[in-house]
Amino acid sequence: MGQLDGKVAIITGAAQGMGENHARAFVEEGARVVVTDLQEEAGRELAGELGEAALFVAQDVTSEADWDRVVAAALERFGRIDALVNNAAIWWTATVLEETADGLRKMLEVNVVGVWLAMHKVAPAMRDSGGGAIVNISSTAGIHGIPEHGAYGASKWAVRGLTKVAAHELGPLGIRVNSVHPGGIKGTGMFQRPEEEHDAIFRHNPIPRAGERSEVSALVVFLASDASSYITGHEHVIDGGRQLW
Repeated sequence: MGQLDGKVAIITGAAQGMGENHARAFVEEGARVVVTDLQEEAGRELAGELGEAALFVAQDVTSEADWDRVVAAALERFGRIDALVNNAAIWWTATVLEETADGLRKMLEVNVVGVWLAMHKVAPAMRDSGGGAIVNISSTAGIHGIPEHGAYGASKWAVRGLTKVAAHELGPLGIRVNSVHPGGIKGTGMFQRPEEEHDAIFRHNPIPRAGERSEVSALVVFLASDASSYITGHEHVIDGGRQLW
């Protein structure tokens, strides 16, 4: 038996990188998955590879109409929604002096409004399915101030706060809400360095290496599963202990 047998999940930004890994892990654990992304070709290819357990829906997470389509497609194909993974996000670095107002607004629109819209649109269907779990992917930039991460950090701190409020409000509906805060993870769009540099960068961590995508996906699977049924409203940091110092 898989940890997610019988569950239906929506995973945003799942055509590549960390989101793709989440989608694969969810299917391996028995879930049926709605994969969403702006990258239609890659998304359809992934869904095709995953087979009958997956459905791809093209989506802009900042579009209310797109969220209506995603929820409708999930219910039409699979009949219920049990889990939501808000993975889609954008990232760049800029100092406070270099960042622009338009850049900040764009970062907040995708990384914060997109997460809020997801919960706003999916929670009613999840409630009607008997409850479920929402996992919001934040970052260690949402735990500590990291230089040149003003806009990105602001968005990920907002996701952290939004998670806590949603956990309060949605708990009585049978819906748990948690945030995940990865550090440097190999093979993601936000950690593009030569392979030989990965572990060297994190050699001073208590766990002296970069993280693997599979390790983050394992945490997300756990938080979406019934094994975490008494866990809600918390930050789950996965960074090899880097935030200890």
